[in-house]
Amino acid sequence: MYELYYAPGACSMAIHAIINEIGAPLKLHKIDIMAGEGQKPEFLKLNPRGQVPVLVDEGQVIREGAAMAIYLIDKHSSPLLPPLDNKGAGKERAEALEWLMFANATLHPAYARVFFLMKNSTDKAEMDKLFKVSLAMLNKLWAEVDAKLAQSPYITGKNISAGDFLLTVIAGWGAYFPAAPTIGSNVKRLLKEVSSRPAFKKALEAEQVEYKAAA
Repeated sequence: MYELYYAPGACSMAIHAIINEIGAPLKLHKIDIMAGEGQKPEFLKLNPRGQVPVLVDEGQVIREGAAMAIYLIDKHSSPLLPPLDNKGAGKERAEALEWLMFANATLHPAYARVFFLMKNSTDKAEMDKLFKVSLAMLNKLWAEVDAKLAQSPYITGKNISAGDFLLTVIAGWGAYFPAAPTIGSNVKRLLKEVSSRPAFKKALEAEQVEYKAAA
């Protein structure tokens, strides 16, 4: 049985939904980051960074979301990532991994910077100025996603992949901003599709999160 340490609605939800999609047994451990539970000694033993997600599988601890997604998908031979071909290569897999990493290493940090500003800024005028710049960057990134989705139902083609799950989770974070990023019609189509999947809905229910980004 997998053990997943999560915060409701955080990027850990993508891993939660992927495990549901795979159909593997799961034990959840809620970590209230805002209440400081991520800095408790017992959690820091699992992840010295004090962050979620953390996945434990038979004593092995994995601390990066993209690594968890790849590990789970490969272990269960899930179609959420295309497999390597018989030569150990694969263009479809490379594209799927690129978009997973885009969500994990480009889009996620762009949102994280806004959360940091909101938490630490004491000068409203300066905050408003920086937020405007940050929002413009988010809009640019989502425009890139929207253009890609104009070509296919999912981010890498006709089949859903891990990147679609993470993009859908991240899109929900705009509800916490003074003004939400601009989400194009193609992205909204994806958000509706992914958030309505039983595996995603099960994660939303378990984490008690109301998803609004697809509206």
